Amino acid sequence: MPDRTCEPKEVHPMITKLTAEERKSTLAELPGWEPTVGRDALHKSFKFEDFNAAFGFMTRIAIKAQELNHHPEWFNVYNQVEITLSTHEASGLTQRDIELARFIEKVSAGATRS
Repeated sequence: MPDRTCEPKEVHPMITKLTAEERKSTLAELPGWEPTVGRDALHKSFKFEDFNAAFGFMTRIAIKAQELNHHPEWFNVYNQVEITLSTHEASGLTQRDIELARFIEKVSAGATRS
C-alpha cells in the first residue's frame, strides 16, 4: 500500500515554525483563516455554488499541493470545503502553510459565495 502521508522521506532541517510575530502579520494578510483550537494549525471554510465548483477548487489546490509536496487536510460535503493547514514535519505552522494559504486565497477569489 502506498505511503499516504505528506511527510517527505527525509526531514528538512530548514523547515521551522512561524514566530509569534510572523503568525500575527500572516493572519492579517489572510482574511477568514483562523487558528485551529487545540493544535498549531490554520483553518478556513469555503462555500461554492455547487459540488462541481467545490470540486474544481479542490482540484486546483491538489495540483499546487503536489508541486509543493505539502498537502492540506480537508473535508468536502456538496458545496462546502473545510481546509486545515499545518506542517507535520515541524508540528505546526510554517511558511509552507502560508504559501499554500495564499494560493488558496487566489484560487477562491470570486469563486466562493457568502
